[in-house]
Amino acid sequence: MRILIVEDEPKTGDYLKQGLLEAGFVVDLARDGTDGLHQALTEPYDLAILDVMLPGLDGWSVLGGIRRVSGTCRCCS
Repeated sequence: MRILIVEDEPKTGDYLKQGLLEAGFVVDLARDGTDGLHQALTEPYDLAILDVMLPGLDGWSVLGGIRRVSGTCRCCS
Protein backbone atom coordinates (compact mmCIF):
# COMPACT_ATOMS: atom_id res chain seq x y z
CA MET A 1 0.00 0.00 0.00
CA ARG A 2 1.33 3.41 -0.95
CA ILE A 3 0.58 6.34 1.38
CA LEU A 4 1.03 10.08 0.96
CA ILE A 5 1.49 12.21 4.08
CA VAL A 6 1.07 15.97 3.70
CA GLU A 7 2.37 17.55 6.92
CA ASP A 8 4.35 20.75 7.40
CA GLU A 9 5.44 20.07 10.99
CA PRO A 10 8.79 18.23 10.59
CA LYS A 11 8.62 16.14 13.77
CA THR A 12 5.04 15.03 13.14
CA GLY A 13 5.63 14.20 9.48
CA ASP A 14 8.83 12.31 10.18
CA TYR A 15 7.23 10.39 13.07
CA LEU A 16 4.26 9.32 10.94
CA LYS A 17 6.47 8.38 8.01
CA GLN A 18 8.84 6.32 10.16
CA GLY A 19 6.02 4.43 11.86
CA LEU A 20 4.31 3.60 8.59
CA LEU A 21 7.58 2.54 6.96
CA GLU A 22 8.27 0.23 9.89
CA ALA A 23 4.80 -1.25 9.42
CA GLY A 24 5.71 -2.13 5.83
CA PHE A 25 4.02 0.65 3.87
CA VAL A 26 5.53 2.68 1.05
CA VAL A 27 5.37 6.32 2.19
CA ASP A 28 5.96 9.70 0.58
CA LEU A 29 5.99 12.95 2.55
CA ALA A 30 5.11 16.41 1.24
CA ARG A 31 5.78 19.48 3.41
CA ASP A 32 3.14 21.85 1.99
CA GLY A 33 -0.23 21.73 0.30
CA THR A 34 0.99 22.68 -3.16
CA ASP A 35 3.57 19.87 -3.25
CA GLY A 36 1.07 17.48 -1.68
CA LEU A 37 -1.54 18.13 -4.35
CA HIS A 38 1.07 17.76 -7.10
CA GLN A 39 2.24 14.43 -5.70
CA ALA A 40 -1.33 13.19 -5.20
CA LEU A 41 -2.18 13.94 -8.81
CA THR A 42 0.98 12.51 -10.36
CA GLU A 43 1.51 9.33 -8.33
CA PRO A 44 -0.89 6.46 -7.54
CA TYR A 45 -1.70 6.48 -3.79
CA ASP A 46 -3.98 4.20 -1.82
CA LEU A 47 -4.29 6.66 1.07
CA ALA A 48 -3.52 10.32 1.77
CA ILE A 49 -3.09 11.70 5.28
CA LEU A 50 -3.64 15.46 5.14
CA ASP A 51 -2.94 18.12 7.74
CA VAL A 52 -5.63 20.80 7.62
CA MET A 53 -3.43 23.83 8.28
CA LEU A 54 -0.69 23.79 5.64
CA PRO A 55 1.34 26.47 3.87
CA GLY A 56 0.39 27.01 0.25
CA LEU A 57 -2.91 25.15 0.01
CA ASP A 58 -4.70 23.97 3.15
CA GLY A 59 -5.65 20.31 3.54
CA TRP A 60 -9.27 20.91 2.51
CA SER A 61 -8.10 22.54 -0.74
CA VAL A 62 -5.77 19.60 -1.43
CA LEU A 63 -8.68 17.21 -0.88
CA GLY A 64 -10.91 19.28 -3.17
CA GLY A 65 -8.25 19.23 -5.88
CA ILE A 66 -7.92 15.47 -5.64
CA ARG A 67 -11.69 15.01 -5.81
CA ARG A 68 -12.06 17.33 -8.82
CA VAL A 69 -9.48 15.41 -10.84
CA SER A 70 -10.02 11.81 -9.74
CA GLY A 71 -13.76 11.78 -9.11
CA THR A 72 -13.28 8.53 -7.20
CA CYS A 73 -11.78 9.78 -3.94
CA ARG A 74 -13.41 8.11 -0.93
CA CYS A 75 -12.92 10.22 2.17
CA CYS A 76 -13.92 10.50 5.77
CA SER A 77 -14.25 13.84 7.53
